[in-house]
Amino acid sequence: MRSVLFLCGLLLFSSCDLFISREVKTQELVARELKNIDFNDVDQFPLFKNCDETNAKEANKICFVDTLLRHFTASLEGFEFVLKEEMVDTLYVDFLMDKKGMISVLDIEHNAIVDEQIPEFDAIITRCLMTLPQASPALKRGIPVRAKFRIPIVLNTR
Repeated sequence: MRSVLFLCGLLLFSSCDLFISREVKTQELVARELKNIDFNDVDQFPLFKNCDETNAKEANKICFVDTLLRHFTASLEGFEFVLKEEMVDTLYVDFLMDKKGMISVLDIEHNAIVDEQIPEFDAIITRCLMTLPQASPALKRGIPVRAKFRIPIVLNTR
């Protein structure tokens, strides 16, 4: 009789984890893990062919940005803009790189002076983005993810 009472007492004071299903434990673990993930940052930036995937994250970010800048510079050098007045301004372009590395323009900041003097500005910037070399997508925990980027376009005609 004592052993039965001892066993009942032991069960009363034992952890309730014995009675929780594996599914509930898994859901709790996933919920805790999701709280720790920073969804505003990627583990690896998109990579162009000239970037080395074995480099550190910061080096890959620099390679990504440099490739973008070189491409925009080369693409925009071919255009001659005739303006009525001098202009110094910065406009921002938001674009999305999807899970397959495809780029789509989300938004191009508008300015009345630019719209008036360079009406084809949006089309030129969109064409520049669409002619970027193919890139592998950004990664989060080894999984390809969509990533949104904002780049400044400095217009200086002085």
